[in-house]
Amino acid sequence: MKGRFGQGASGSAPLVCEWRMRIGVRLTERRTLTFALLSFLCLPRTVVSPEGLRALALYSTSESDKYDFRIDLYSSDGTFIRNVLPSDMIGAFPSEAAWSPDGQRIAFIGVRNPSTQASPTPADAAPLPDMQPPAGAPGEPATAQPSPSVAPLIQSVPAFKTEQIYVGDRDGFSLKPLTTREGLIYFQLAWSPDGSQLAALACKEDEWNARKGEGKSAWGRPRVITLDGRERLLDDRLTDVAPVWSPDGSKVATAFDYDVSIYDAAGNAPTGASLPLRDPLYASSIVYDEKLSHSNSNTATSANKTGVAASNSAAANPSANVATGARVVNSFNPVVRLEWAEPEMLFAETAFVRFYRNDSVTSYLRWHVLKLSPQATLVRQ
Repeated sequence: MKGRFGQGASGSAPLVCEWRMRIGVRLTERRTLTFALLSFLCLPRTVVSPEGLRALALYSTSESDKYDFRIDLYSSDGTFIRNVLPSDMIGAFPSEAAWSPDGQRIAFIGVRNPSTQASPTPADAAPLPDMQPPAGAPGEPATAQPSPSVAPLIQSVPAFKTEQIYVGDRDGFSLKPLTTREGLIYFQLAWSPDGSQLAALACKEDEWNARKGEGKSAWGRPRVITLDGRERLLDDRLTDVAPVWSPDGSKVATAFDYDVSIYDAAGNAPTGASLPLRDPLYASSIVYDEKLSHSNSNTATSANKTGVAASNSAAANPSANVATGARVVNSFNPVVRLEWAEPEMLFAETAFVRFYRNDSVTSYLRWHVLKLSPQATLVRQ
């Protein structure tokens, strides 16, 4: 599990460590003094609510791996509100923690804390301490003594060996697992515009490990999960492109290599459609490469850099050498990201991406515009 957290679900850069006091929101004097007593911590990120009234502070402590994290909740003036996670759970993939669009809920990826596993053989119970107050002088009232409490500060919730989706309210309460499928790893969360559903990717643990072993970003099968835990698989194909919602929340889109797929997010008989883009992407890449080559023809240094990027792209994408014999189209790469900004306009980004142990390479980033229109249907008389 430690190796899985060494890189984000989308290959994010290593975490940056800093003092806990610099979490991006003003702290009260009491909390600052408390933080000064803590050891050096890693702060993956802070997540501010849409209305700016709350902030989630995601941090790692010396008790856990630096890629695991805990969550604290703060008000906008820096006042500490509460710890969010119980001791038997840790957060995973810091980039996935997010507020719902209306700011009423939080969602994140959580996993069982391996450092709090129950002991299989309980130790012999120690005798209870004598809680009787000491005898005072005759006629003197007994001194009040506090009674011990074994109640946890934060109520425990079900935790699993693989990463699951958790949601809670804006106050950090009502924490619960939205998914409970042991063996699946969930990532790439996306709230629906109305905050009633989440889209995500999920894959098996062996699929995750195999993908990482190839130096590629994790991939999974797209799905939609409602807040009552109902889950609907959108496609059985694997993709590393995060799902995105249409502005009205009625549809979800993702991509598979050179094709974009769009699905109904709700309804009794949801449908889906595929947009094959291989040919138009290849044609546009030829034009782009010719323009790039012409602009760099007089610069030897630029030509050398283009040659290195071309060899990397060709090695990672052998399917790019298509139809035209030995011709290599450097900028012909699969879709890596989608943005749905307007109801009838979907943006797709293509790029060459490769992950290594301590670094990543990204080149030939290009945006493409997909103009959508309603499909004509036959009206029966």
